[in-house]
Amino acid sequence: MRDPKAMLVGAAGYLREHPGELVRAAKNAVRLRFGVPLDALRWLLKHATGPKAPKQVALEAVPPGLRCTATLKVMGTDLEVSAVLYVEGVTFGPETLSLELRLSEVALRLLDPDSDTPLAALVKSGALDLSKPGNLVAFMPKRPAALVDAADDRLVVDLAKLPKLARSRSFRHLTELVSPLVSVSRVSTDDEEHLDLWLSGFPQGWRSAVEALRGAVSQLIANPPGRDFRIN
Repeated sequence: MRDPKAMLVGAAGYLREHPGELVRAAKNAVRLRFGVPLDALRWLLKHATGPKAPKQVALEAVPPGLRCTATLKVMGTDLEVSAVLYVEGVTFGPETLSLELRLSEVALRLLDPDSDTPLAALVKSGALDLSKPGNLVAFMPKRPAALVDAADDRLVVDLAKLPKLARSRSFRHLTELVSPLVSVSRVSTDDEEHLDLWLSGFPQGWRSAVEALRGAVSQLIANPPGRDFRIN
């Protein structure tokens, strides 16, 4: 990923070209709704680095879902993968940041028609049941640490289990402070090419939120966060 300075410069340039985004953000903030332009996500994905990062990623709003297309290597096979992604639920707290995802219209295409890997043979045969991608993911030999469940057309991903976040005290402090105050009630796309987060205030009531917040602040004072939460 590019350095934070480059990201800020890119964001500033985007806002100069799309001043209406600031007005939209101000109006939505009153309703506890926060949107991210898909162009911003496309920019971030374009500059993603690493040998396992997906390539040629394309995003398209299919309200309320998001169509994702990318090329990647799976079990030694180069594939183009496409699916419409729906976020069915979000749960976050001191020890979890989980997303319940539903996939539809899943499609696989071999980038090399002459590939002779076992996976390529399955794709060519049409034997894979793409209507239940979760069942296929469940049999992956090396499942990502963040993938906690997969069945039928659903996946559950817990980002808090990513090694970097699992070790981060700063991330834990952040979730302890935020989770009593808001919860995510909905994640969806719209016709204006935005990915929107709809928030609900005080999910357990304001009294419980105040008590939880006091406890989180006390823990934060007793154990100040270090510099262990960085996005490189």
